[in-house]
Amino acid sequence: MTTETDKILVPEEQSGAPESTADTQETTPVAAQADEPATQETDGEEAPAAVDFTDEEAELAADAPEFDLGEEDESGNTDESSKEEGSAATDYSGKSKSELLALLSDLLANKPVQTIRRDVEAIKIAFYKAYRAEVERARRAFAETGGKIEEFVPTPDDAEQRLKELFAEYRSKRNDFIAKLEEEKENNYKVKLKIIDELKELIDSNETLNHTFNTFRELQQRWKETGPVPLTYVKDLWETYNLHVENFYNFIKINKELRDLDLKKNYEAKLQLCEEAEALVLEPSVINAFHKLQKLHDQWRETGPVANEYKEQLWERFREASAKVNKRHQEYFNSIKEEQKRNLELKTELCVKTEELLAAPLSTRKEWNKASDQLIEIQKVWKTIGFAPKKDNTKVYERFRNACDKFFENKRNFYLQIKAEMENNLHLKNDICAAAEALQESSEWKKVTDELIALQKRWKEIGPVSRRYSDAVWKRFRSACDKFFERKTAFFSSLDSQYEENLSKKRQLLDELKSFAAEGKEIGFETLKELQRRWAEIGFVPIKQKEAIQKEYRKAVNAIFAKLRGNEKEHRMERFKGKISSLAEGGDRRLRYERERLYNKMKQLEADIALLENNIGFFSKSKNAEGMIREVNNKITKAKEEMASLIEKIDLIDKQNNQAE
Repeated sequence: MTTETDKILVPEEQSGAPESTADTQETTPVAAQADEPATQETDGEEAPAAVDFTDEEAELAADAPEFDLGEEDESGNTDESSKEEGSAATDYSGKSKSELLALLSDLLANKPVQTIRRDVEAIKIAFYKAYRAEVERARRAFAETGGKIEEFVPTPDDAEQRLKELFAEYRSKRNDFIAKLEEEKENNYKVKLKIIDELKELIDSNETLNHTFNTFRELQQRWKETGPVPLTYVKDLWETYNLHVENFYNFIKINKELRDLDLKKNYEAKLQLCEEAEALVLEPSVINAFHKLQKLHDQWRETGPVANEYKEQLWERFREASAKVNKRHQEYFNSIKEEQKRNLELKTELCVKTEELLAAPLSTRKEWNKASDQLIEIQKVWKTIGFAPKKDNTKVYERFRNACDKFFENKRNFYLQIKAEMENNLHLKNDICAAAEALQESSEWKKVTDELIALQKRWKEIGPVSRRYSDAVWKRFRSACDKFFERKTAFFSSLDSQYEENLSKKRQLLDELKSFAAEGKEIGFETLKELQRRWAEIGFVPIKQKEAIQKEYRKAVNAIFAKLRGNEKEHRMERFKGKISSLAEGGDRRLRYERERLYNKMKQLEADIALLENNIGFFSKSKNAEGMIREVNNKITKAKEEMASLIEKIDLIDKQNNQAE
């Protein structure tokens, strides 16, 4: 889903002070000072906190048909994990996709398939959380580079394919287990039928009572030890068995003492089952209570008869407790269904509000930002609402997601339109710069002053430009104006002692700069900026020395800047050496991945350089070609420097690989 963090950066006005006019003196009207308008442009806007929908995306992805296992068997006979009281899957959040795949593979290899369903489901959800987070990052990167959200297609993921293969293996093993379990149930059914036949024969036997009773006890024990039978046979089988047990008791009623003792034991056992069933009414977990009740019913069926005077009483007590537990179980699931219906209503309402924002006519940045804030709040509310019914959940989510995506796509298009207007403004301001530069060497002081004032007026009437070009184009225009007015000032002013004093101060400051470069003293950017500020505050120098001292100044500053950049480059390379050492400890695979990434980036830069160098030939025929060629050459220089740094990094990785071998 698109959220506010998916928005591309767009220009926006911000208040700021005009640029300094140090070293510029003028006796002409104030309008001739070429002050930049007080507002500057920015390329971005403050983004509200993003709303993360990774969890919901992951739940929907993990609910795909290829991962369907069907409903859990309420009888608890399919997955042993469902019968473990208080059992819960391990927390797999925070683990990488490769770690999750390794854990799933280990579970399949070393754990009984009937005990790992909860862990398999948890791993599947955790995997898709990590996967959706990666896809969302790729989606945002795609949008930031100018792509349309609806055209974004995630790159196929080998890890996801591996997950599906492991899940298919799990499902196959689970199906084999269930098939084997069903086969065992059929065998158990045959064994219990045989026990019933033996019980019939026991009644007709001519053995002694003690021998007959011992045999009866053995048959009862075999019945209890025999596992479950298919659900369709349970009721009839138990009724048949119970009938023959009662017939046996009627058969041996001549030995009343032995019979009463057995009935008493059964009475105590069923009384205990009643008490345990009644205790389940207070069990905090409705699900656990329901599964425990199933076990109690199994035990009830396995327990022999009681005296007739207690038979109905005990059964009614047990049935009443069972009814309460079943009622709680049913109410619990009914409440979940009702809550999901309410969630669907709330989410539908949020969809309507989002679609209303989408349909609203928004024409200013203020309106778009206000609507964006409202949508972010809607997304936050959506995040607090639970799931809707399964048949509606995906549909309502897709409706909400599509509306959000379309809203932010429209907003992005709005700002792209503003960006186009700013690019046109940049062309107009570049034309004004060219006109000012054509006048800067003129000696027609009055005529050119009027023309420059007119150019300044036109400059202020033109709208804003992108911040990335604002300073450069403004400095270019101001530089042309300053140059003319400096020449004019120099022409009309006489040199005096103040200029000589300024020259002396600048020479002293220049000596400080040279000493930093010559003696290798450590100097930071802030210190250098302070020295530059002091230089700018000194004022004019005699016109004959101005160019020379300014040249020396630029040379000294450039030398210090080169040194600072060199130190910074060394620091970056040292940090990169530490990085590849860390990657090498993590295995060759991570190191190979890093080299491949750097190599691809280097090849891309190489292609970009070739394209830029090819484009220079076209610029020579364009208006204002000199400025554009200079800008392209700067880009080529920066790209070549970056490519040299990448080559050096690749060489470091190769050396690391050679050392490892």
